[in-house]
Amino acid sequence: MESSAEGGLTSGQVREFIDDGFIRIDEAFPAELAEQCRDELWSAIGLSPDRPQDWTQPVIRVASMASPAFLQAANTPRLHRAYDQLVGAGRWIAPQGLGTFPIRFPSADAPGDDGWHVDVSFGDSPDFMEWRANVKSSQRALLMLFLFSDVGPDDAPTRIRKGSHRTIARELLPFGEGGASLRQLSAGGYASTADCPEVLATGAAGTVYLCHPFLVHAAQPHRGTRPRFMAQPPLRPKAEFDPALPPSPVQVAIREACGLTF
Repeated sequence: MESSAEGGLTSGQVREFIDDGFIRIDEAFPAELAEQCRDELWSAIGLSPDRPQDWTQPVIRVASMASPAFLQAANTPRLHRAYDQLVGAGRWIAPQGLGTFPIRFPSADAPGDDGWHVDVSFGDSPDFMEWRANVKSSQRALLMLFLFSDVGPDDAPTRIRKGSHRTIARELLPFGEGGASLRQLSAGGYASTADCPEVLATGAAGTVYLCHPFLVHAAQPHRGTRPRFMAQPPLRPKAEFDPALPPSPVQVAIREACGLTF
């Protein structure tokens, strides 16, 4: 997979994002910064990288981390250029945190959260299964995967269904602006995307995957030896899609999938 150039994404990478639903950016933030963030996370969970005997749970979740190190990782010049290219200059809100961290540990136990899904974006119900996504992807410009540790095939890399964003766009279209709930989207187990090629979100610490909001993805058990540190925050848009502006690659992917003209 082609890596990001220093001056920004190439036209080929932008097309790859539209077609496949994601792009991988190597060295999106420094490995030294990733190490600093890991140290903060170890402190937050009260565990040590040198005491694996204490790693008794398959996954531990940490609330949003918004210290200077995490904000710096999410807002490097390379990432800002990519946000501009995929979402549109001036159309996104700079991340002020990195969401919940699901820290995954080597374990024979099932993590219990490894089903295929799409990240929903808006709602006010206490039942998260009633939160929704719509064909305009209101309140979410990108899904992002930030690797804060080296992640190989055995280290519980996120599974991605390549090209699944196009299928989900077509499925959301009949629901209009009100959108579909997570319960509705997951009712069929995402069988409509089962034939999509599966890609693993692997890479060195400092790698970031910028994904279309409709990309179907899933966690998996950790079969390696070192914990996996990854964040999965959204990139928020400043406003709804504006038809007066040139369509962004996020919009182009939806339009191509659905034949829309908004």
